[in-house]
Amino acid sequence: MPAEFIVFITNYGYLAIFLIIFSQEIGIPNPVPNELVLMFTGFLAFKGILSLPIVILVTISADFIGTNILYFVFYYFGAYILQHKPRWLPISQKAIDKLSKRISTGGKWAIYVGRITPFIRGYTSVITGLLQIKPMIFLPIAIISAATWSLVCVVIGRMLGPYLNYTGTNMGTVKYIMLTVVLIILVSIIAVKYFQKRIAIKKE
Repeated sequence: MPAEFIVFITNYGYLAIFLIIFSQEIGIPNPVPNELVLMFTGFLAFKGILSLPIVILVTISADFIGTNILYFVFYYFGAYILQHKPRWLPISQKAIDKLSKRISTGGKWAIYVGRITPFIRGYTSVITGLLQIKPMIFLPIAIISAATWSLVCVVIGRMLGPYLNYTGTNMGTVKYIMLTVVLIILVSIIAVKYFQKRIAIKKE
């Protein structure tokens, strides 16, 4: 992790964490993925510099508020934005169509899985807004997915604290560990859903 980010977070603590995560959730490019930021906050909690419960509360809040701003922007202005597609929207029509089909057929589960999947989390909020999925459906999924993602990343950083360097030189390797854990969670969710459908079919 870049030294300036480490200094920013250690100097400004929870405010810095909120601003970094929030900015990336609303689509502002960030050279450091939120996953690494979250793990680093977990590491700081391990060191006793930050409080783990407060870190989790701040990260969930930043994720939830940021992703909902993105969702509501595209919920109300999505058609106009696509017609006058700005350069800051790095998503192709093909990707939009693909995600739209996945969410349309998968429903709530597809939104949840998309919201906890690296690289497409923000796009999921965008597509959900474009599809005009009602806030009463999206908001509960947004808070649950924010809690899931934040807890996984922060706790991994906390658990791996003894094995991380303060400069973050090992963060790249840890990120792959984290992605593996997330993949296992996703596979488990899909497997449970699959077997639930099989059981329901047999009962019929």
